[in-house]
Amino acid sequence: QAQLTESGGGLVQTGGSLRLSCAASARTVRLYAVGWFRQAPGLEREFVAAISWNGGSLSTKYADSVKGRFTISRDSAKDTVELQMDSLKPEDTAVYYCNIGPTTATIPRRVLGPWGQGTQVTVSS
Repeated sequence: QAQLTESGGGLVQTGGSLRLSCAASARTVRLYAVGWFRQAPGLEREFVAAISWNGGSLSTKYADSVKGRFTISRDSAKDTVELQMDSLKPEDTAVYYCNIGPTTATIPRRVLGPWGQGTQVTVSS
């Protein structure tokens, strides 16, 4: 599977916002769920959010730690899957990655593509 490319990270203060982009073609979005993951120093990579279109029906899934603060969406004009991150906390500091999976329900446990370089998000206190 093709590797997806992440962008949009940066440094922000606590309570601030960032928007990440994952380049994902229309074909990729049609066939797979697309998810965001993150890995903080010394910790394992963890699931953040995912989105899929199954038979025209939109499905999203969020980790409990980001519900109500992060929003995942598809920008069809730019062929990207976006992650809007609001009310950021220092514990959100991590390298953020995107990848594909079978469904929004299974992508937290199973991804199908290679991992890219990711994009660094740093939230200062």
